[in-house]
Amino acid sequence: MTSRERVLAALRLEKPDRVPYVEIGVDPAVANQLMGRTPEAGAPPILIEANQRSIEEEKALARAMRKDNIVYVLRAPVFAERVAGVDGRLFYGEGQIRSRADLDKLVLPDPHSDELYQELEAFVAGKEDFALFLATRVGVFAAMLSMGLEHFFVALYDDRALVEELMDRYTDWTVAVAERVCAMGIDVFLTTDDLAWKQAPMVSPALFRELMMPRFRRVAEKVTKPWIVHSDGNIVPLIEDLLSLGISGLHALEPEALDIREVKGKWGGRICLIGNVSLVTLGRGTPEQVAAEAKGLIRDLGENGGYMLSSSNSIASYLPVENVLALSRAAHAGDDMC
Repeated sequence: MTSRERVLAALRLEKPDRVPYVEIGVDPAVANQLMGRTPEAGAPPILIEANQRSIEEEKALARAMRKDNIVYVLRAPVFAERVAGVDGRLFYGEGQIRSRADLDKLVLPDPHSDELYQELEAFVAGKEDFALFLATRVGVFAAMLSMGLEHFFVALYDDRALVEELMDRYTDWTVAVAERVCAMGIDVFLTTDDLAWKQAPMVSPALFRELMMPRFRRVAEKVTKPWIVHSDGNIVPLIEDLLSLGISGLHALEPEALDIREVKGKWGGRICLIGNVSLVTLGRGTPEQVAAEAKGLIRDLGENGGYMLSSSNSIASYLPVENVLALSRAAHAGDDMC
């Protein structure tokens, strides 16, 4: 099987020739180490909404990691202060949309402009046998970040109309993007809206159904490719709602928040599960511990298909390269013994 065939088979709940290994993001600091590159001096800070690598760089990284997918990022901008971290990574700070007057700041790229999709066209043309993931957001999480989490939750009571207006503007953008990119030859449509803390969803299931699901449904109407939903935290109370959208996969099933084996037992016949090698193990463990965790997941979840191996979020800047490579080797352990 090619990488694309392997990924798509897993998303169809079929059993591929081996469990696919995918990641939805690789921090540039780790990517440079994996590819033996020195970061460019004076390089601009890294924006998480922006695509970080060319098609040739993304394929080179996929080969170095022996993963089955490549990723193109096309997210609407978040309107929040940026706080610089190590390796030039920017983190979200105070939200800038605090009142209705601030909505004038919300200027999004034209989702109907051909120029917005030019780089993606190069990815589609050059993807070879990799599964091409298009990473975006429905808009729920972008609205939260643009208001700031605390202000967002207060505004649900004080000015719910503002919250809904902001989410609608983001969702309108994603609806247009989803229709365009699904017609372009991507293989997987991936949305990364965090919906939960480790303990529970960020809002009650009832409020999620009332406030957020209508936006997800609007996007679902335009998605014609397999759809993977990513969220950190304990999304178990929301899984039935997400399944009603017709999605194909759930990522990343954070092990500190839920038990992926229990999720497999209850919903494995309806959804492909993607995850969930702990970032704690990847960050603080040994290569042997990483390999043991990954092989246990492959053994317990991959026997009958409908599973893809991945980290429990993404390959973060603080992960030792030797642990990242141990994860990759574990994914290919059966191949390497042949």
